[in-house]
Amino acid sequence: MVKRTDGTESPILAEADADGHDKPRVRYGELVILGYNGYLPQGDRGRRRSKFVLYKRTEPNGVKRSKHYIVQSPQTSKAILDANQHSISYTLSRNQAVIVEYKEDTETDMFQVGRSSESPIDFVVMDTLPGDKKDAKVMQSTISRFACRILVNRCEASKARIFAAGFDSSRNIFLGEKATKWQDNVEIDGLTTNGVLIMHPKGQFCGGNAKCGLWRECSVGGDVFSLRESRSAQQKGQPIYDESNVLQDGTLIDLCGATLLWRSADGLQHSPTKRDLEKLIDEINAGRPQCPVGLNTLVIPRKVNIGDQVNQPYVYLNCGHVQGHHDWGQDKSTGARRCPMCLEVGPVVTLCMGLEPAFYVDVGAPTFAFNPCGHMATEKTVKYWANVDIPHGTNGFQAVCPFCATPLDGSSGYIKLIFQDNLD
Repeated sequence: MVKRTDGTESPILAEADADGHDKPRVRYGELVILGYNGYLPQGDRGRRRSKFVLYKRTEPNGVKRSKHYIVQSPQTSKAILDANQHSISYTLSRNQAVIVEYKEDTETDMFQVGRSSESPIDFVVMDTLPGDKKDAKVMQSTISRFACRILVNRCEASKARIFAAGFDSSRNIFLGEKATKWQDNVEIDGLTTNGVLIMHPKGQFCGGNAKCGLWRECSVGGDVFSLRESRSAQQKGQPIYDESNVLQDGTLIDLCGATLLWRSADGLQHSPTKRDLEKLIDEINAGRPQCPVGLNTLVIPRKVNIGDQVNQPYVYLNCGHVQGHHDWGQDKSTGARRCPMCLEVGPVVTLCMGLEPAFYVDVGAPTFAFNPCGHMATEKTVKYWANVDIPHGTNGFQAVCPFCATPLDGSSGYIKLIFQDNLD
């Protein structure tokens, strides 16, 4: 197992047997941040990356609820001071708290997600900004430092459960006096300040027939509730008994500042690979699509970082015609252009392939593009994401392009592409 020193290496990205040879690792699934087209703008480094693969650990590190009791001063209680004891402290008043102790669970592996770069966090997630993120800076993050934890059954990889809040370096979780909390019979539970929201798709994510489900909130203890009136409202939602915190292929997890997509290992088996997507680009380019004005051959780039190259294709967002760069029909006052093929007036944007395979709901030709960013994908993929509401602000929702997080425009949020190709 790779030793973590300065917080830059992941503890589970490499594993070797006794002879030093890499051995096949069991993959549970992937967490992929919405808004990145394959990698972070600064590059993927250690635990800070656009997606995180969850592998079965060499040794289990999961925990499960053990016992709970009331204390007068939680900061000096034995469980809090013991750095080897996992515990959650629910502060009821200035001089009373409920401590819930957790014990080792040899049947589960635990993975933690949050903004903190401290060692207990396996996947460091920062706020996602829409569009081009090269020089983007977040003034104040709304993502919790220890946002959530996922426990995967080592024998049943399909049972990956999500819980709000993660354990800190002292193996503690603190819910302050103002945090939303409650006690049912003997068990105590609570919500984090901005909450951890989940959305299970209705139907199979792979295949393109799934629909957007309802957003729910997950508690510290793993129960599921309807949403609060606003993101950090004091009153919890209604308990949802027929839904659970078990992640499905395609479940979305919103951390209030970033949204993650869970792809199960089984689901990824039926999804395109990056090589599949590159082959699709090659097939379009092999058709030698032409620009009707410049009469030059257009080439869809295989790399995400695209420059102002001569053969770069552009799409007219109101009609879908794909052309090269030219000044014909340009209205310099508005920036809109008249399409030379159909004379429709509207915005023009660079066409770019969506290269993160996890966002695809099926395998096929990229015949559609998101409006207004121009990221290409399959028809079913584009239509699925155009109908998924992503939490935005304190109680709003909006559909976004999964490859760049740009809010979608137009009545549908996408456009069917019309290439002038295979003319020979």
